Amino acid sequence: MANRQSISLSEPNAEWLKFQVESQEYASNSEVINDLIRQRRKQENEELTRTRALLIQAEQRLSSEGYSNLSVEDIKNAVLKNKV
Repeated sequence: MANRQSISLSEPNAEWLKFQVESQEYASNSEVINDLIRQRRKQENEELTRTRALLIQAEQRLSSEGYSNLSVEDIKNAVLKNKV
């Protein structure tokens, strides 16, 4: 069942939305908005899945290797060194 909403858009966003419909990329404003929401929900779900996997990995590693003897500063430096 559709749930009608009233939203306000900035001028650039309103123009972009209008262009999406006029270019026949989408049939209506509602279709554009619903697609954007679906994409964002999918992205959030993928991020949550990745985070869960990393937490499981960390728990498994902790179980097998135990706690680190590194200081917080050592861990921070190691993480920053690996960021590229």
